[in-house]
Amino acid sequence: MSGCSAYGCGEGGPGGPAPTYDHRLLIAIGASTGGTEALREVLGGLPPGLPPVVITQHMPPGFTRSFAERLDKHSRLHVKEAEHNERLYPGCAYVAPGHAHLAVRYLPLVGYYANLSEGEPVNRHRPSVEVLFLSVARAAGPGAVAVMLTGMGKDGARAMLALREAGGYNLVQDEATSVVFGMPREAIALGAAHEVVPLSQVAQRLQVAVDVRHRALALTPW
Repeated sequence: MSGCSAYGCGEGGPGGPAPTYDHRLLIAIGASTGGTEALREVLGGLPPGLPPVVITQHMPPGFTRSFAERLDKHSRLHVKEAEHNERLYPGCAYVAPGHAHLAVRYLPLVGYYANLSEGEPVNRHRPSVEVLFLSVARAAGPGAVAVMLTGMGKDGARAMLALREAGGYNLVQDEATSVVFGMPREAIALGAAHEVVPLSQVAQRLQVAVDVRHRALALTPW
């Protein structure tokens, strides 16, 4: 898959396809134990041209770049390791590097940017899903669609509730298909989930949620 540009993922350029989704839309995914294979299935099932996707997968430093490259080979999105202050483009997915928290900020009428920081671990993790989801709640609000995949512990659960309270829409992987039903269970227990779905349906339900958000945002100026 070719790289990301202002024209989205793919060849781009003046004659290339323009993004079709509202620029306020953003997809966020959190995962831990079992997440590497779950992410491969989810990203592999998504169509090109979706709003930007930001991902925190618990993983040590030194592994995330090659992990993103492997995902890129199995996805119609362009998948890469996130870089500090880079703009986030449609049709592209950005994986938090193993040494830093990934957060996002929104520039009105322009779009989203990645912020990396090497702050203290949150919920014993850096990168932390909590950090990503809280930033998405603040930056995207009702433009956010979030997914909690398989994982041990509770990282991201409270932030997923904050996403729901900010108007975002949340999908959580079910127990039957989770390798470890820790983070998803905690999110469900807090009332953060709108839908609890098996892994095989996450990509399809995610696309539906994005389409619904897109139509809603057309009626909601910020």
